[in-house]
Amino acid sequence: MSEVLKERRRLREALKGKRKPRFMRYLSWEFWKLERRDSWRRPKGIDSKMRLEVKGYPPRVKIGYRTPRYLRGLHPSGLKPVVVRSLRDLEGLDPGKHIVYVASTVGLRKRVEIVKAAEERGFRVVG
Repeated sequence: MSEVLKERRRLREALKGKRKPRFMRYLSWEFWKLERRDSWRRPKGIDSKMRLEVKGYPPRVKIGYRTPRYLRGLHPSGLKPVVVRSLRDLEGLDPGKHIVYVASTVGLRKRVEIVKAAEERGFRVVG
């Protein structure tokens, strides 16, 4: 395994203990229609306790919670996910760097072919 992948896996393990909080929309805990949607909206009210970051209110979204750039978009194994739609898509990929997802639009017959070819070449197939 390459040194880059070992480093990524080591850093991914270091981040495992740290968890992002669940960012809640202001007053979503009081209104059923907001709780169902569960979408983040920035608190803008002039007296909003959440905007003022008063103790006891949910945390706000901040850049400090972001994942490091070299880990963004990676599979938990440290490999880069790639969506494969045909056997030709496997050609330029490296089993040590990529993990394969078969596209949902691929039918069963072609899916079986792609999975078989990917496993023969040493790829990990997910989903």
